[in-house]
Amino acid sequence: MQDSVGAFLVQRLTVQYFANLREERGVSDETRETQARTPVQLYEEIANEYHLTVALSALRVAVNDEFSTMDAVLKDGDVVAFIPPVAGG
Repeated sequence: MQDSVGAFLVQRLTVQYFANLREERGVSDETRETQARTPVQLYEEIANEYHLTVALSALRVAVNDEFSTMDAVLKDGDVVAFIPPVAGG
């Protein structure tokens, strides 16, 4: 979403973290104000801010409780879950 002068507007998203990503981030969820328009932009923003080591290519993403693609367009109020591979044993 852009305003009348073409600047991207800030939107509020809920971000959920699972498994080792939750451990690295130190929280299971948070609300963020961001200009990120896609999950990939959002993850890159968070990974850079908190020095996360989980590779983007290893993640799955869900938007509003449905698996999605990393290039899906996010909307204000969306819930974005980043899900890394889970090791079992």
